[in-house]
Amino acid sequence: MSRTVPVRLTVNGKAHELDVEPRTLLVHALRDGLGLTGTHVGCDTSNCGACTIHLDGEAVKSCTVLAVQADGAEVTTIEGLGDTSDLHPVQAAFWEEHGLQCGYCTPGMIMAAADLLRRNPDPSEDDVRHALEGNLCRCTGYHNIVKAVLTAAKSGARA
Repeated sequence: MSRTVPVRLTVNGKAHELDVEPRTLLVHALRDGLGLTGTHVGCDTSNCGACTIHLDGEAVKSCTVLAVQADGAEVTTIEGLGDTSDLHPVQAAFWEEHGLQCGYCTPGMIMAAADLLRRNPDPSEDDVRHALEGNLCRCTGYHNIVKAVLTAAKSGARA
């Protein structure tokens, strides 16, 4: 019989309480417990960045955090950044600059980019490339992703 513990999270501005096994990763609590499937599981080794979210305002790979470690935290997922009727400026720039192909890495890329722009509102191309080093894309070659982040910066995007 598995033992569970209560975890309280504020996710995308809404309070939640989940009962999770102590070994449950935050990415699985978000996806399986709350149905927020925009946060992707890509590698389970923290190499790809598809699971990037904001935890208390900082970009983190949610496959590296246990749900119990996030107890009491504020979490923002791609679903909380913007929606189809009101895109976040980084989401809009990815759309405008064709910063995606298959889309699997896109939520993590957008969350990492929004975190970069919160910390550095006027990044250079090198700054963008460095900030996205922990997020892998197997489709695009990164050119349009970097272009999208720079376009978002010019629009005044802030996380």
